[in-house]
This record gives sequence, C-alpha cells and structure tokens, in this order.
Amino acid sequence: MHKKNRNDFIEQMGSGGVAIFANAPVTMRNHDTEHIYNPDPNFYYLTGFEEQESICVIAPDHPKHKYILFVLPKDEKAEIWNGKRVGVKDACVVYGADKAYSINKFDKKIGKYLEDAERLYYTLGSNKHVDDALLRRFKQAVKSRIRSGKGIDTLVDPSPILSEMRLIKNEEELHRIRKAADITVDGHIAAMVAARQGMYEYELEGIVDATFRSSGANGSAFPTIVASGGNATTLHYTTNNCKIKDNTLVLIDAGAEYQRYCGDVTRTFPVNGIFTEAQRDIYQIVLDAHYAIIDTIRPGVSIDEPHQKSIELLTEGMLSLGLLKGKTKKLIKKEAYKQFYMYRVGHMLGLDVHDVNCVRDDEGEYKTFEPGMVMTIEPGLYVAEGTKKVPTEYLGIGVRIEDDILVTESGCEVLTGAVPKEIEAIEELMKK
Repeated sequence: MHKKNRNDFIEQMGSGGVAIFANAPVTMRNHDTEHIYNPDPNFYYLTGFEEQESICVIAPDHPKHKYILFVLPKDEKAEIWNGKRVGVKDACVVYGADKAYSINKFDKKIGKYLEDAERLYYTLGSNKHVDDALLRRFKQAVKSRIRSGKGIDTLVDPSPILSEMRLIKNEEELHRIRKAADITVDGHIAAMVAARQGMYEYELEGIVDATFRSSGANGSAFPTIVASGGNATTLHYTTNNCKIKDNTLVLIDAGAEYQRYCGDVTRTFPVNGIFTEAQRDIYQIVLDAHYAIIDTIRPGVSIDEPHQKSIELLTEGMLSLGLLKGKTKKLIKKEAYKQFYMYRVGHMLGLDVHDVNCVRDDEGEYKTFEPGMVMTIEPGLYVAEGTKKVPTEYLGIGVRIEDDILVTESGCEVLTGAVPKEIEAIEELMKK
C-alpha cells in the first residue's frame, strides 16, 4: 500500500524535485512522560513507519536512492526503557527504503540529495528542527543559484497533493476503515445495553473504550463523548463526569482506530430505554433527515449536496417544532438554523477522523463524489437550556445521529448501520 502511495506521489511531483517529510514530534504530557505517540498522517501514508524522530526523503531523480529514511539507531539502553527500535538496517529490509541513515546524520547527508534539485517539497510547521535546517539550506540554495544557475529556487507545500490522493481510499485502506467501523459498532452497542440511570458518563466511556481495545483497536480515534441531558447540546463535550439522570437522553460520539484508520459514530438514546414525547419529536426529525441525506450520496453528486439537504430538512423540522418561526427559504437565507444546527453535516474520514482532504477544486467549487470516498453524515438538533422563545419541553435536548458512509460505483454503503437508530430498535435493544 505505502509503496504504491509513494509511486503515485512521485508521479504527481514530476522531475526536478525532492520531497522531505518529517514525522510528528514527541509531545510531553507532563514533566517526564510523553503522550502516546501518533505518527504524522502524511508521513505514515507514504512510509508505514511509525517511530518518532524519523524523516522520509523522496528523490525521484537520484540514480540509486529514490526513497530514503532517517531513523533512530538501535540502542540497547534506550530500548530497555522505550521498546525496540527498527534501526537503520531494517528500515531498508522491512520498510523498503533504498537507503537509510541514523537520524543524527540528517544535516550531514541531506545535502547530496538536494544539490541538483530545483524544487523542495516540504510542509513548514511539521517539525521545528527540520524547519530550521531546511530553511537555512533553502536560503543558501537561492543565493547559490544566482551565481551558478543550479539549485533549489522553489519551496512547495506537498499537502494539497497528498490531500487529493487521500480522498480516494484504496482496498487496503477500505479494509482498515471497515474494521474500524465494525469495532466502533461493537463499542456503541455495548454502551447502549449497559446504560442505566444513576451511572456516571465516564462509566459508559469506559465501556466504549474497553470494547474498542478488546476488539483489536489501537484505541479511540478521538476523545470519546458521553453527554447526558443538557450536556448533549455542547458539541464537543468530553468532561464525561456527570451522573446520568432518569428520563434523559445520552449522546455518545465515539470511534475506534484500527491500524491508524478511524471510525466515527454517534448515537443518541434514552437512558431508561423509552423516549419521551418531546425527545421522540426531535429525534424523529433528525432520523428522517439522516436517511434522506444519505440518499443523496452517489457518484457525480456535489460533495456539498448532503449539507444543503440537511439545512433544508432540519430547518423545516425546526419550524414544525416551533423552534423557528417564518418561511423556510428566508430562514435559510438568514442562517437562522445555526442556533440549533451549527456545523456542516459531515466530514471525510480516513487516517484522520476529520480527514484533511481537498473537497473543492481550484476555482473553489465543490467536487463531486467518487467511488472510494468515505465520509460521515451526522445531522443534529441542539436546544440548549435557557434558550428563549422555544417550547420549554425541548430545552436541554441534544440529538445527533452519525454514520460512516462509503461512496460506491452505484450509490453508497453505510458501514456502521448495525448500531440501532430507529426509535423502536433502540427501545427493543435496551429492553435486553
């Protein structure tokens, strides 16, 4: 997978350039403890290499070394504390590098790969040490070019190329996303079955996350949201420390990460297993919109179409509930819906849970769906406590329904549909 990704990237680069990708730097959690390490997504996409303090160089015009890795060398003492390292030799054997060096030789060795290049592909801000080293070389090369007519004179950000490539998933990526989706389904169902009034939100968080790990996931793709009652009207609520009261809804937004690829699902359900009339009113509007929005997804349709459909349907729903008053078209034009529905209906999904993909063309117009794209669809309605001039029975109710969607040749496939979302199906599951 990674070799094909590199070859495709080289084809996009053309001749005359060298690309450098620095893996993500280590971040500290506290005085002497690091956060769990996650490689830079673009670096991983091209290499599959997951160790910190590593750099990838792609030099298509070099006679021998077109793919070079700089990695941490083997070190018995360091490995006692932090685990085995791949090392220089196995960076070639296992990861297919044409040449590998110890990371501490980067400054010394990189010059021979840059000396005949005209363009340097590098994303500033990836790693401060590498930024500084390459900017020094770039400035020197520009001066040298004035005298010799040779050397780098252009710095290019490769992110747009990789964002475009990552938009369409290959078979191996889809396998991992499907697995992440299946594990995500397991976590949500486990939490729904276990939920009881009087539990704390963090107890359900623990059930979700434990299910992910026991099912083979690396862990959670993002901090799990378990928001009960009025907490569900805060979109990225992650405190998860409140006791869950009877007759309230619980919104769980969680996704598993499997071999670096992400799932992302939201379900909203009544903790006691039975929707109240007001909860049912809001939930059914969101559910009907959810289905109708998914029906718009097929090759050739604008990527913006699902969002526009969500605005139309949810605004009509807000009118029917008395949350808004007026005419649908005027309310949409004024963006009145944003009081209760504040975000775009979905995002691309892949190595990042909010995958960084180019969904607009050079003119700023939205692209159309193509087979192999994966995105979420997550309409919602959120009526915060204290909102003025709305029916009081809806105060403190937040509902979101989210699934992961794969665009296919003939339409789309819901990858996470096994988590119940029909009112009757949720109530039946929770009876068990």
